[in-house]
Amino acid sequence: MAKVGQETPQSNMNLFLGTILLFLMMPVPGRMEVLEEEEVEQTTEDLNSLNISDSFQDVETKESEEEVSIPSDVLCFDWSSIDTSHLPSSYKTNSWKEKKLLHMADHFLQQYTHLCPDRKPLFLHPANECGVEKFVSTTVRPTLLPYPELYHWSGCASFVSNYLTMEPLKCPLTPPSSLYSPTTILKYQRGNCFDFTVLLCSMLIGAGYDAYCVHGYATHEICTLDQTQDLCPLLRKPQEVPMTKKPRKYRLSIPSEPQSKFELQQKAKKMEEAEDVQKQEEEEEVVTEVEKPKREPLHGLRVHAWVLVLSGKRKVPETFFINPFTGNSHNTTDECFLGIESIWNHSNYWVNMQDCREGCKDLSFDLSDGFRWEIMFPESNEDMDDMQETEERDMSFEMPLTWVAEIKVSRREFENQYAQGKKVILYQKAKLEKWAPYVNEDGLVERLTVYADLYRTEVVELTEWFKNREDMLDMREMNKQTQLTTDHFRRGNPLLLKAHTYTSLEPETGHTMEFYHKARHDELWKRVENATEMTEYFVGRSDFLHIRHVEFGERENEMDMAGTRPDVNLWPIVQIKECFHRNPEKPADEDVEERIFMITDDTIQLTYHLEDHDIIASKVVFLRAIQRDRKGEEIFLTRDTCVKYQPWSSEKHKNVRRLYTLLLELRKKQEELKHQVRKSKAEVIDILKVREDEEANIKLTVSRYNTAKRGCQREAMALESGRRAPSVSAQGRRVNSLPIRLQPTPTPPN
Repeated sequence: MAKVGQETPQSNMNLFLGTILLFLMMPVPGRMEVLEEEEVEQTTEDLNSLNISDSFQDVETKESEEEVSIPSDVLCFDWSSIDTSHLPSSYKTNSWKEKKLLHMADHFLQQYTHLCPDRKPLFLHPANECGVEKFVSTTVRPTLLPYPELYHWSGCASFVSNYLTMEPLKCPLTPPSSLYSPTTILKYQRGNCFDFTVLLCSMLIGAGYDAYCVHGYATHEICTLDQTQDLCPLLRKPQEVPMTKKPRKYRLSIPSEPQSKFELQQKAKKMEEAEDVQKQEEEEEVVTEVEKPKREPLHGLRVHAWVLVLSGKRKVPETFFINPFTGNSHNTTDECFLGIESIWNHSNYWVNMQDCREGCKDLSFDLSDGFRWEIMFPESNEDMDDMQETEERDMSFEMPLTWVAEIKVSRREFENQYAQGKKVILYQKAKLEKWAPYVNEDGLVERLTVYADLYRTEVVELTEWFKNREDMLDMREMNKQTQLTTDHFRRGNPLLLKAHTYTSLEPETGHTMEFYHKARHDELWKRVENATEMTEYFVGRSDFLHIRHVEFGERENEMDMAGTRPDVNLWPIVQIKECFHRNPEKPADEDVEERIFMITDDTIQLTYHLEDHDIIASKVVFLRAIQRDRKGEEIFLTRDTCVKYQPWSSEKHKNVRRLYTLLLELRKKQEELKHQVRKSKAEVIDILKVREDEEANIKLTVSRYNTAKRGCQREAMALESGRRAPSVSAQGRRVNSLPIRLQPTPTPPN
């Protein structure tokens, strides 16, 4: 549609008539045709629902409140009572250029209404917070905030969706009558979909993206922020990439066994019957579990605003949508978005002239196509001749500068992103809760609760994420069915723990501990321990040890004092078993694969690795020595105390002196292993004691780059210094001083 100025000169009349003829020849694309042909005959209930009245708005607001669980203070917030006296003059008045822009927009709207009478009015110049009409393009203020997280579109979208609280439109069928500035929206941390969109678009344009505000139509779930039918993104499994095997060049074709066609037909018939029965059972389960979805009479009529990001700038490979309520990206073919009326950015305004009966999946987003997108202010074209360029320059209009003040977000506001101090998102059989850092004293920032039913009554799993913990705790998984808890730690944990699975922090209750093995001197990777046995797994040891399994007997003293650490000597060691990887520098019959020390039976058993051509491994067993020599000393090695099977061994392996030396080494190694096992048992008890103390006295750390929390810490230290007056000795030296580190005070929710 051509632009119309304040006055239409006679010289431009032909151009105006040509524009009208062009519009008459073009097909008039309507808004999303919602109701199907069989729904034309509407019931009285549907007609009443389509009647936009005060009662309907009240019912719609009530439904939105129930579905989205909007806090009462959000619905009761009175925008008319906000203080606008401190706002700049640009908020309260219009410059001559803005007045001219509004006049041109009215002329554009008149032509649009005349040529497209079946379409809804455009969203052009709503009133701002001071009651002054402002053109929507001038409400967009490109801004680049000084935080690295906001240099990417996902960070901007996440900040807007977290920082603002969603307010439903007063009437779901029409755009709002007012559009406040992004600065006011940020100050009060609330707004409708248009407020969300303008703020997000301002940030994206400032970050270098080709972004646009969209006025269109979406589904009931998108408009009301209802995600109860969606799967939580944290529960989505990554798509598995199928492994494609390269076909062999020379492959033998083995003929298949002959099969009866009748048997194959009967087998296929039985499989179809079984599938039908299973499908019917699944449908019955779904019907019993989920209520039949209600018929949505307003499908395709609900107004929504979102962001369009075109490909090209910032190396965006493909055009996509962003839902500002959730911060999620969507493909332009997503069926949740049902139609587009218009789009705009900080420099221009476009009207969609394409058919939206099939939603947005067939829309072209080439804004230079005048047949599909009608631009309000024609842009200059370098390919035009001098005459056309002169006429275009006469008709051109430069967009006024934005009337919105500079958008600022302090470090404290950026870190405490949640308006209510907490954000709750309901998904299908799941609930996701989010907090800003330092709000919770235990460092909890996110919690995912998985339920067994759609009504979210029975908890199955609970996953929590933490930040700024001194013990480096990162995530905690709790299975309510098995009562197992798994703690995951980041690098830098004082205990070198990577993960810890347990039911209780008490000893002998079953613990699985994973370590950062490269930071340990013994290369221990995992330890599985309970009251009767303990298994240790190693990675990358020079002696090729990779498994050590220990069995314990009954404790000698069951009466331990409460609150005292159990004595590791109370657990008698029954057996120690070690497994070794193959050492290529040794012959197989000299390289031990398995070594078992049976302590109570006083027996040692060795099993060696196999050569490639061997079937049975070589073995040596040293039994209990029951004979004594003339001096009464124990005889370690006799024919009755040593049993060996080494069929491929050389003569040196059959030497008795060599076996005697090996036995002495094993006896010495057995004592060392018993000491090592008790040391490992003591380490388990020490780790459990430290973890219990850490959970009882949780401490949070503050980064040196966190200026906001550093300020709170300095205030706390100053307050503490005022309470504790330092005493000075006779030499004038300070005796009492503040602690080096104080536990930071959690930031209260906004």
